[in-house]
Amino acid sequence: MSATELGGVLATIGGTPLIALERIGPAAGIQVFAKLEKFNPGGSVKDRTAMHMLHGKIRSGELVPGRSVVVESTSGNLGIGLAQICAYFGLDLICVVDARTTAQTIALLRAYGAVVEVITEAADGDLLGARIARVQELVARLPDAFWPNQYANPLNAAAHEQTMREIVDSLDGRIDYLFCSVSTGGTLRGCAQQIRQNGLTTKLVAVDAVGSAIFHTPRGTRLLPGHGAARRPPLVDTAGVSEIVHVTDLECVRACRALVAREALLVGGSSGATVSALAKLRHRIPAGSRCVLLFPDDGNRYLDTIYSDSWVRDHFGDLTDPAPEPRPLATTR
Repeated sequence: MSATELGGVLATIGGTPLIALERIGPAAGIQVFAKLEKFNPGGSVKDRTAMHMLHGKIRSGELVPGRSVVVESTSGNLGIGLAQICAYFGLDLICVVDARTTAQTIALLRAYGAVVEVITEAADGDLLGARIARVQELVARLPDAFWPNQYANPLNAAAHEQTMREIVDSLDGRIDYLFCSVSTGGTLRGCAQQIRQNGLTTKLVAVDAVGSAIFHTPRGTRLLPGHGAARRPPLVDTAGVSEIVHVTDLECVRACRALVAREALLVGGSSGATVSALAKLRHRIPAGSRCVLLFPDDGNRYLDTIYSDSWVRDHFGDLTDPAPEPRPLATTR
């Protein structure tokens, strides 16, 4: 399925630009490119996922405007992608988010007409598990409810085979390193499948959050949504992964702010994570290499966090000082 099968604004999903980063990366003989998924109409890479998971069922008549309701757990971006598609086709949508989801994201979901439920507490801090449990409750109770289940749906990964094809076409197949932040594992898996199918020598670097349980590291406090998870999603596949790099919230903040200052790019925390991961591996990347960073979303959803001086001071202190341990995000029920 291609975006050209869809009408209106949805026909603009995919085909996002790949640009050279000329000021942020190390100058010692490597090329750095960024795939800007913020240029999807809903503002993130998750537009591709939402399209793949819903459009087939809409086209087949399984999802019916005025009767069916889509229910999904999301940290924000997939919810916006779903909300855009549901608004276009006249479907009801319930998004179950948690306390890390930004105020801007919740406002966007509601602007598209989605019903938003916010989970603020969970046993053992497993907000993802609490979100999924609430989705399952809603699906069991509501007639004609559909759960796309981005964490296990193979169409999530299939969407990103196209993402990788676009990168390959832009660079004539020569990509030495691809840095991809991980949440559901769909983007990582889809890109890995394309790398294998095309016989590419690209080294795939999985970028995860410190405190995330995706790659079986100790779970801890995470402040930023968009990458990392409290449990390992079923779609995560390490078969094609060359390296796993963990990045702290503060490293994401620093990298995002550096991108604005040096490249005039306002992007989200998971984009900053890939920049930080590149810096961590730079000493091992051969001169002449081509490195591609997948930038999943826009920074306007992080104006109250990453780009807020007061929020940064509250959680990390002065950015010029040695980094203290991040404090948990305050929540209220």
